[in-house]
Amino acid sequence: MGSNESQVGLRVLALTPEAYGGFGGVSVSSIDLIDAFCELPYISSVTLVPRLLRATPKCVPKKVEMIAEAAKGIGSFGWEVTKLMGRRFDLVVSTHLHLLPFARLAAAFHRTPTMCVLHGVEAWKPTKRLLVDHFAKRCDTLVSVSRCTDRRFREWSKVAEQRLVLLPNCVHAERYGMGEKPAYLIDRYNTRGCKVIMTLGRLDARERQKGIDEVIEVMPSLLVDTPDIRYVIVGEGDDRPRLEAKVKLLGLTDKVVFCGRVSDEEKADHYRLCDVFSLAGRQEGFGIVLLEALACGAPVVASELDGSRDAVLDGELGELANPNDPASLQLALLRALAKPRHIPEGLEYFWFENLVKRLDKIVRPYLGHDRTAGQF
Repeated sequence: MGSNESQVGLRVLALTPEAYGGFGGVSVSSIDLIDAFCELPYISSVTLVPRLLRATPKCVPKKVEMIAEAAKGIGSFGWEVTKLMGRRFDLVVSTHLHLLPFARLAAAFHRTPTMCVLHGVEAWKPTKRLLVDHFAKRCDTLVSVSRCTDRRFREWSKVAEQRLVLLPNCVHAERYGMGEKPAYLIDRYNTRGCKVIMTLGRLDARERQKGIDEVIEVMPSLLVDTPDIRYVIVGEGDDRPRLEAKVKLLGLTDKVVFCGRVSDEEKADHYRLCDVFSLAGRQEGFGIVLLEALACGAPVVASELDGSRDAVLDGELGELANPNDPASLQLALLRALAKPRHIPEGLEYFWFENLVKRLDKIVRPYLGHDRTAGQF
């Protein structure tokens, strides 16, 4: 990198549903993206506007200026974005499609280029929000976390393929790693001597996409030949009562464990507890939890039908199953259960360091970008 580039100092404004101080896949993805921006030496600052703050923010990079007042409600969020219109930025980033109109508002005065991240189901069909759909078709750069999301977005938006770039989610290798099954979790969930299948995700009645129902439904067949299997479901949400009722109806109360939401400090240990991690659903945009489980050495099962197949590199890193076919899912789970624990070499494709390199290729063209070229 030449000395002139290092002195440019690109200023980024990032709007996000939640990041530091948030929970869930979009929060994790947004944190990784902001951290990656801060790793680029020519980024001088990132002004971050969160829609929600659900916990005290931790590990916020020094380059980040967080506008916490924006998290007090949609009115506060809009007001803080409006106040930023007078400030000059070199790039405005929306880490979720639904915030794109706010990003365009912030970019309008100085005709700043905009970038939007497409995660999953929110981008798979028209949102029916006129401004969102309009600006989605006119965004300068659209970043998709998976080929599935890329393809489904282009099908309805008709945006040219060259306007979209692929930026898969990542995993931080140093936060995970192989280890013995934690004794305290074996005792907590009464899984001593058992083979553990696990799913971790939000139990949201509006988003029954994790493949949890499907694993519950094949459990009776799995138990015929392997009676020591337990299915551990990590996560909380308003769909939990329905799932618990289903487990009871199928007579699986002593075979399925509902853990609730676990702390970040215990997450890696939960991955080490399981013998197989399953996320074979229909509506996953990517599936960061698959990378986290792989980084702890757990064999994984992903779906043939959604973005989670990107997380296992089309089957190179894990088993693929069709959640619409119980036999396909059962066989994939059995194949995974027969595998030894190990961290596959191909997982390094998703290391955070490689996310930084990919982001560099996307952002570098904005150094010295002509602001009059923005698509307004």
